[in-house]
Amino acid sequence: MTKADIVDIISSSTGISKVETEAVVKGFMETVIQAMKKGETIELRGFGSFKVVKRAKRVARNPKTNQEVLVPEQFVPVLKVSKEFKSSVHDAMSS
Repeated sequence: MTKADIVDIISSSTGISKVETEAVVKGFMETVIQAMKKGETIELRGFGSFKVVKRAKRVARNPKTNQEVLVPEQFVPVLKVSKEFKSSVHDAMSS
């Protein structure tokens, strides 16, 4: 599913024009990205939490050459889904 698909679905289910719906979806995405750049956590009850996690530096191995490579620390955005979200997906997939 793409952003355009999401816009189409929301637009048809709410009656809001595609242009307005696309603006809202883009605005939501930009807001989440800007908040995460500041290190903020975004909590959407029943959906999940967006947050930035610091991954420590580590030693990895190049599979081609088998040479060790130092991977520097990284700040990675993650989404931790809520229990309701997990169980809803599980129930739908296992039926």
